[in-house]
Amino acid sequence: NMKLSTKSRYAVQAMVDLTKNSPSEPCNLSEISLRQNISLSYLEQIFNKLKKSELVSSVKGPGGGYRLSRAPHNIKISEIVNGVEENIKATGCSNDPSKFCTGKNEKCITHHFLEDLESLIENYLDSVALSDIALNKDNSFLGLSE
Repeated sequence: NMKLSTKSRYAVQAMVDLTKNSPSEPCNLSEISLRQNISLSYLEQIFNKLKKSELVSSVKGPGGGYRLSRAPHNIKISEIVNGVEENIKATGCSNDPSKFCTGKNEKCITHHFLEDLESLIENYLDSVALSDIALNKDNSFLGLSE
């Protein structure tokens, strides 16, 4: 089944934490590490990628850390995921079109379903901004989960 990788989930979690707990000041990653129980070295890897993707910027020196590069309503969850992932693929297809998912020159029986699933997920992640999650008070989301 289609799951966001641990790296994606932690990246979103850390960005939400940053938005909620340090909206204006730079935030030290060790604080996020403690609050979210994510290892510091893993967060450093994630934030290096987020920085390369220009979603966060780093501030050097005492009181330094990371801050969002732009307002949370201007950061889509899809950008965070794409910033840390190589790509999200639900289908098992290799990049070699002559192989497809079956390793033969044909698509597997669920190919179109999985392609549709991928585009649904991408569209959904595109439709949600960082602020939508961070500012969500009652913790229900789109009324989908209990």
